[in-house]
Amino acid sequence: MAQLQALIFDVDGTLAETERDGHRRAFNQAFAEAGLDWEWSIDLYGQLLEVAGGKERIQFFLDRYRPAQIPPGDRSTWIAELHAAKTRHYRSLLQAGGIPPRPGVCRLLQAARAQGVRLAIATTSAPDNAIALLQTTLGPDSPNWFEVIAAGDIVAAKKPAPDVYEYVLQALDLPPEVCVAIEDSQPGLAAATGAQLATVITCNDYTRHQDFRRAHLVLDHLGDPDRPFQVLQGSVNPTVPYFTIDLAAQLLSGAID
Repeated sequence: MAQLQALIFDVDGTLAETERDGHRRAFNQAFAEAGLDWEWSIDLYGQLLEVAGGKERIQFFLDRYRPAQIPPGDRSTWIAELHAAKTRHYRSLLQAGGIPPRPGVCRLLQAARAQGVRLAIATTSAPDNAIALLQTTLGPDSPNWFEVIAAGDIVAAKKPAPDVYEYVLQALDLPPEVCVAIEDSQPGLAAATGAQLATVITCNDYTRHQDFRRAHLVLDHLGDPDRPFQVLQGSVNPTVPYFTIDLAAQLLSGAID
């Protein structure tokens, strides 16, 4: 039986609820600053989240909703500059008050560190954004908890391609059968399972109705002793109200269906 050696976390929507009240607001601030009449509503942004990566999301929006709009100068450069402005606004939002971690995140990370389970990050979020979120939600030293932080354009093909998870596994020098991925979306699930990783989904309002049939376990959040999780897919001992290192190990043993 494989022994759990590492947990690999997605960032946005998994560690914290960043999408609706963080990234979406920052995109809209960047659009206004650039003099654009774009406004990404909560519902529209939920649709745009099906496209992985912020620059890719802008490109998709242009192609789908503003096909006649011709950006000034080089299109790729314009998108990159607009995305850089969005990143600046997002970091300002973080620094202004932070975005709290989702239930169970801090507890599970501390348990992993105490029990010698290695930690890594696999995200399409820009590296600066990922680091800023870790520092503001988990503490200034928290990036050092993770042996590998694979973010942004570190690989050519973003989720749902498995490349970022394959990169992390190679950097950790571990096979997938001793690791568990924790994600919040169908593209993330496809990326993780494409790299042959057992995957736990902690869905949110944007992702709750996505197809998670390939996940080993689907929860509304990781849970805490005083805030039990709700199991949406899979079977878990009902006396355990939150996700633990032992439960992660059971995923690898096949004890959770």
